[in-house]
Amino acid sequence: MKVKLLTTISFFTYQLSVSQSEKILHGKVMSNNHPLNKVEVINKTAQTSTQTNNLGEFSILVKSRDSLLFFSKDYFFTRLKITQENIDQNNITVNMVIKPEELEEVVITNIKFDPVKISQQEIDDIKLAKDAGSLQKYTGVYNGTITNGIDFSRLGKGLIGLFKTEDDKPFKTKAPETNFKKLVATSIPDDFFSKNLKLKPEEKDLFIEFCDADPRSKMLLTNSNILTTMDFMYAKNEMFKKLKTENKN
Repeated sequence: MKVKLLTTISFFTYQLSVSQSEKILHGKVMSNNHPLNKVEVINKTAQTSTQTNNLGEFSILVKSRDSLLFFSKDYFFTRLKITQENIDQNNITVNMVIKPEELEEVVITNIKFDPVKISQQEIDDIKLAKDAGSLQKYTGVYNGTITNGIDFSRLGKGLIGLFKTEDDKPFKTKAPETNFKKLVATSIPDDFFSKNLKLKPEEKDLFIEFCDADPRSKMLLTNSNILTTMDFMYAKNEMFKKLKTENKN
């Protein structure tokens, strides 16, 4: 009886150890039925990463309950929680959604229109129609308007025209952006700040400024890696929270 019990315990222990050991997971990353090349596949739990090939295929060591991140700068960030079913299937397909194109800058230009020409006869016709519809002229009822009053809208446009010169040129408006901010914008997903760093939406920009002020942020630009950047921001987040606490006190 004892032998059978020990055998049963050993069997279940072996099965548990096998299920918890890492296994190679194969998969493919697609978008609109097209394979995606050079997508960063990151095992956040094991801190390992790989990239997809020309066919969108990848292989990475995983175990049940690991968290996989799929990142490409032109597509929305995707997260996948690995299950034992995924491991047993060993052939998963991940679909990514492409980001809409964004305008990098806004160009404002001056557009000049040809003046509208109107004859004296047309002016007289308009005046006659205006007089015919005037309640004050024919009924004595004041309707709130000023007869022959000043057209302030037209006067304002005229003054602008007087001060406008031929040297007016289009100008560009573009918010200043450092290389570190560009690195964060292209490599770090938005939910990393709220879910991982536990930052409020209004604290995100201030936190990025805080990280950018650290000279070590410049080192990330020479060897950009999403895991290294995340580790740097994890460390800076601790300092950021400490400063917030001190300011409250």
